[in-house]
Amino acid sequence: MSFEDPQFWIAVLQIIAIDIVLGGDNAVVIALACRRLPEKQRNIVIFWGVFGAIAMRVVLIFFALSLLAVPYLKIVGAVLLLWIGVKLLQPEPAETHEISASTGLLGAIKTIIIADAVMSLDNVIAIAGAAKDSIGLVVFGLVISVPIIVWGSKFVMKLMDRYPLTIVIGAGLLGWIAGDMAITDAVTKEWVNTHADYLHWVAPVLAALLVVTVGKGLAARAQAKLMPVIDLVDEKKQSQ
Repeated sequence: MSFEDPQFWIAVLQIIAIDIVLGGDNAVVIALACRRLPEKQRNIVIFWGVFGAIAMRVVLIFFALSLLAVPYLKIVGAVLLLWIGVKLLQPEPAETHEISASTGLLGAIKTIIIADAVMSLDNVIAIAGAAKDSIGLVVFGLVISVPIIVWGSKFVMKLMDRYPLTIVIGAGLLGWIAGDMAITDAVTKEWVNTHADYLHWVAPVLAALLVVTVGKGLAARAQAKLMPVIDLVDEKKQSQ
């Protein structure tokens, strides 16, 4: 396709729309993973998170259609997303846990890369479909997704800092995506479409509720265990 071809610009608009819609998922993950870090470290995590997301898409673009046919791949990915969603709802470790800033930094980057690997497949397939075998348009789609993810993650982090409920909504979104992935796997898609079409909206809702319920429940238990430690730390600070 050439610049003069209307189909080229239609494909460009489609790719931008795909990046805005699907790139938001990556932005939410990055925001959730590094919301507890200081501002300077947040920028480092955003950089490597975006770098990892783009690198993952470059790799996946060559295997996207083949990977879709691999049985249970999306189900495994859905389970990973459920785990990540629950994990991101857990409270910040107390100071006495001796978790260094570098450990938190690496942990955030690792979480982002795992989640990106799981969620980037649909994004890559959508871009490849819109690009109609044009490598130039595929590259354009990958490039245009960078500012969307960077800006989106910073915007979501500001919301999370100001409105803590946004954290729960973000984790629930990961559960929603996991539920949708589970019913669109190669081994479940045909059966769901034929016998249980209602699962297309029931499964995401239930998965989102599962992440929020389990995540908040575990967080409450962890917070209760940490309270004596936090009180002890506060007492030591006041006595000094």
